[in-house]
Amino acid sequence: MSETPVSGALAHRHVTGGGDESGWQTAVMVDVAADIGVDRAELQRRTLRSLRIAQVPGQAAVAGMVAVVSLLASDMLGSDRLAGMGSSAFTLGSAFMAIPLAAFMRRRGRRIGLTRALLIGSVGAAIAASGGQLRWFPLFLVGMIAFGAGQAATLQQRYVAADLAEPAKQGTAIAAIVWVGTLGAALGPLLTPFEKAVASSIGLDELVGPFMFASALFLVAATVVWVRLRPDPLEVIGGLDPHAERTKLLQVVRSSASVMWASPGARLGLAAMAASQAAMVGVMTMTPPHMKDHGHADLSAFVIALHIVGMYGLAPIVGRLVDRVGAVRAIQIGAVILGAGTITTVMAGYVPALMFVGLFFLGLGWNFGLIGGTTILTASVPERSRVEVQGTGDLTLSLCGAAAALASGFVKDSLGFHILADGATALAAALLVLAWYTAATTRSARPAAEQ
Repeated sequence: MSETPVSGALAHRHVTGGGDESGWQTAVMVDVAADIGVDRAELQRRTLRSLRIAQVPGQAAVAGMVAVVSLLASDMLGSDRLAGMGSSAFTLGSAFMAIPLAAFMRRRGRRIGLTRALLIGSVGAAIAASGGQLRWFPLFLVGMIAFGAGQAATLQQRYVAADLAEPAKQGTAIAAIVWVGTLGAALGPLLTPFEKAVASSIGLDELVGPFMFASALFLVAATVVWVRLRPDPLEVIGGLDPHAERTKLLQVVRSSASVMWASPGARLGLAAMAASQAAMVGVMTMTPPHMKDHGHADLSAFVIALHIVGMYGLAPIVGRLVDRVGAVRAIQIGAVILGAGTITTVMAGYVPALMFVGLFFLGLGWNFGLIGGTTILTASVPERSRVEVQGTGDLTLSLCGAAAALASGFVKDSLGFHILADGATALAAALLVLAWYTAATTRSARPAAEQ
């Protein structure tokens, strides 16, 4: 099947009076939808529908794995101390895929980049399942790193939703994709008893069942993206640069960091995404082992399911709130909710009902931090740097999540789950202070600029 005519139209769009030596536009993204006869509003609706469909199996794959990964790692190693390594490897894989994926999409488009990343995730899930069945922990970790590519693709779909959105509606567009992931994200943990039963019925370790299903679900998501995400949104807005340099990770990070550092809004957006991710991942990763210690291992899957509903279920409301009250205020609200969630998990010692409430609030606070942070980060940087900054943002987010996942096992085993939750509470408080400071300094800078 040949590519859409949009590709050809954009590939031959030459810029005079500027650009690099070859004359290609690399510094400025121009909306060329009208030039090539594409109905931008209709294409945005189709893009959002396609992303919604792909989000369901993609999020189900990730959420089903999250419900069992620390249990499988603990079972393989015989201790909770290193049980977070599986989640950490997965998050590192997502982190180190973020910038290469963003750079690849800058050259080739969203559709091809997302499809390839989802296929890598599918292969990784199969490798992790093999490592778990063979009780070979290094192979399991290799699979989890590749699994992270699928998560990177699932995360970066929210940026695709914003490509064609009007500036005043970017928060709503991002939230629309985050929200629909609720269906898959809540379904994943709820399917784990069935997936474990299937694995047992064919003579495999029951805990590898969710990884087998994750491989198939990523394959479904990749097929949806490949078939439906055309014309490519990044092509339509003129954001492709086929001659862009291939990924130089440190160079991209340095250049993106300088862009973000120049903008208080971008700094806050990055901090909101990273802090929310670290607090959420650290507590979430150790929740199943913590509940297993108290004889509620089977109940933990339902706690994780409700937690994921909190992460995604109210995203449309959060997105509209971000557009209405502003991203800074939304980040402040998210920090308060995040802190309330971590406090609730350890209130009165161990109370199963409070685990449900606390993990729900933990997910909801993360939702505010992610959508508010993504919105202000995207809006605070020049369009020419946006894709690379987004990749660096997801790299930072994922690295913080990986560090939290790895440290969570040590903290729980050495100091207790309550200390882990207290640390997450302190992180939420620090984010709240930063958001207040950013709001105050921005307000004070406006009158000075107007004088």
